[in-house]
Amino acid sequence: MTSETPFGTLNRRQFVAAAAAVGGAVAAPGLAGAPEAEAAENTRPIRLTINGAVHELKVDPRTSILDLLRERLHLTGTKKGCDQGACGACTVLLDGRRVVSCLTLAVMHSGAEITTIEGLADGDRLHPLQQAFIDEDAFQCGYCTSGQIMSGVGCIREGHTGSRDEIREWMSGNICRCGAYRNIVTAIEHTAAAAPDGRR
Repeated sequence: MTSETPFGTLNRRQFVAAAAAVGGAVAAPGLAGAPEAEAAENTRPIRLTINGAVHELKVDPRTSILDLLRERLHLTGTKKGCDQGACGACTVLLDGRRVVSCLTLAVMHSGAEITTIEGLADGDRLHPLQQAFIDEDAFQCGYCTSGQIMSGVGCIREGHTGSRDEIREWMSGNICRCGAYRNIVTAIEHTAAAAPDGRR
């Protein structure tokens, strides 16, 4: 297919390439013109205690706790799965309660205490639920595991471990694409029996 243009005859491929080049040239000045000072003006100071360490940061008001953890603090144990609050891979404990960090804005929780999977162990000594996941073979690919463990700790502390069905219900926000649910429930059940408050 060819098209008549002010520049002569172009085939389809040449036309698309030329249109993209012109569009990029028009858009580029707008992108290049965004000053860094303007971005800095939009930041807000926050103070968070993460795994026992105090962090004072300036963040964009749109920054989620997930992105703050992964991109600013390099705590990559918390996983970005769906980024829509539907899979549970990004679960952390916020002031002792489990939340999906991808939907939780950091600026709304200045002063809060956050625990991630990196802060669950005591040095080389694993948290009982971490050890139970190993003992019960409660993971396969491992991508959802940090969120499953953090949610499991929350589930135990909340007292929702009266039966396997109750554990399933209260863990239903955490998706395991490998299907290790039976072993996950067993790991939580055994940990709850040994440490009903979810602590060591």
